[in-house]
Amino acid sequence: MSLKSVSAKIFSKIVVLRIQKWATNPVETQKKVFEKLISEAKNTVFGKDHDFENINSFEKFAKHVPVRDYEELKPYVERVVLGKENVLWPGKPLYFAKTSGTTSGAKYIPLTKESMPHHIEAARNAILCYINETGNADFVDGKMIFLQGSPEMQEKNGIKTGRLSGIVAHYVPAYLQKNRLPSWETNCIEDWETKVDAIVEETKNEDMTVISGIPSWVQMYFEKLQKSTGQKVGDLFKNFNLFIYGGVNFEPYRAKFENLIGRKIDSIELFPASEGFFAFQDSQKEKGMLLLLNSGIFYEFIEASTFFDENPKRLTIGEVKIGVNYVMIISTNAGLWAYNLGDTVQFTSTKPYRVIVSGRIKHFISAFGEHVIGKEVEEAMHKANSKFNFSITEFTVAPQITTANVELPYHEWLVEFDRVPENLQKVAEFLDAEMQNQNSYYFDLITGKVLQPLKITPLQKESFQNYMKSEGKLGGQNKVPRLSNDRKIADALLKIQPQN
Repeated sequence: MSLKSVSAKIFSKIVVLRIQKWATNPVETQKKVFEKLISEAKNTVFGKDHDFENINSFEKFAKHVPVRDYEELKPYVERVVLGKENVLWPGKPLYFAKTSGTTSGAKYIPLTKESMPHHIEAARNAILCYINETGNADFVDGKMIFLQGSPEMQEKNGIKTGRLSGIVAHYVPAYLQKNRLPSWETNCIEDWETKVDAIVEETKNEDMTVISGIPSWVQMYFEKLQKSTGQKVGDLFKNFNLFIYGGVNFEPYRAKFENLIGRKIDSIELFPASEGFFAFQDSQKEKGMLLLLNSGIFYEFIEASTFFDENPKRLTIGEVKIGVNYVMIISTNAGLWAYNLGDTVQFTSTKPYRVIVSGRIKHFISAFGEHVIGKEVEEAMHKANSKFNFSITEFTVAPQITTANVELPYHEWLVEFDRVPENLQKVAEFLDAEMQNQNSYYFDLITGKVLQPLKITPLQKESFQNYMKSEGKLGGQNKVPRLSNDRKIADALLKIQPQN
């Protein structure tokens, strides 16, 4: 055992004890975070506009500060982008994480000297919790890879701007730099396919022990590795036993991953975003990710079923319940206030507080009042994978309202199979039964003959890859929405299918 792995085990025990200290005092921890945020921002433009000077409780905060999404907060953000100081947070941000918004065009999310360390600390602590629980630290001596965006940045009015994953690349600790791949030059390649080819060449002869990234893009890397070497990933990288991921649910991809690797491996789920690092999987034995209550973020939760009501109730951490679908609202030390992140979560535990990401408040299907969310379709697909022994590359679901021959409308599941099941109709029937079992609204619509059972449309290989390329979103942190309440993505996917 190396000195580095011994040190990692010792440090992991210290970190876990620190985490337990705040995790066992969640309400008090969040109260302190809230008070500090209000105190530090009271003299900013936003703080003065919303009377932070006189806010001494969450109730007053909720009264003075409405929930906003990026578009509604944009007038303040634009002033920061222009180089103005003390607008949302004291001083200027260190960086802007630039993302592609679906309704707002480019989004500029501020990262401050107070918020930036938490992004790094959370990723590190996720690994240390894994080491502490499993005792496995040998991987720290091997090579590690994170499939990410380019670390190159531009400057906008004195503030550096780039992708979050690229910004974080500048903060990799010195003790990990020698272990980290790909090279800086390869990471700077903008074209995703060219970049992955270069990563394959750089890594195929290395002792890779940890691989990290969004599952769909890591899958592409694995496929290219296998094509280049003719070997299973697990045979090529004999010491590869840990996959770290975030952004999407891993379960729909797990069967194909295990086939590409040739064995089962451990995984750690993360919940990072440009707006903050919210949670990580702290245990291999428990369901859900530990919500980070001591990282400069104050959380509110609104039941998703009431979110679009005129005055939905805003809850704090001590008021949430297990299994309820909540929209997560955040106020942060980067200057986001009562900000609607867009993600929905469900709590799996309250001692400590653990969450799963259940979907996006804008990514759902309710064309007929069915209120179908991402978690439900992913769970149904995972069970179908296991029962019928097939694997998929990607899938998305959309309503089909306009049907021929006075046919009832239905949900269309557009699936790119790795191998197509022998009896697609049986798979469709199973998926539909699972959806009815999970969602009472869907059950009522099917039994009431408002909807007919779902239909599966198999897609050609590389359909999703070609779709993302056509949208200029191939690779990096970009993800295909699992659900849409319209036909935009579905029709685009069908359009690129070869004509018979």
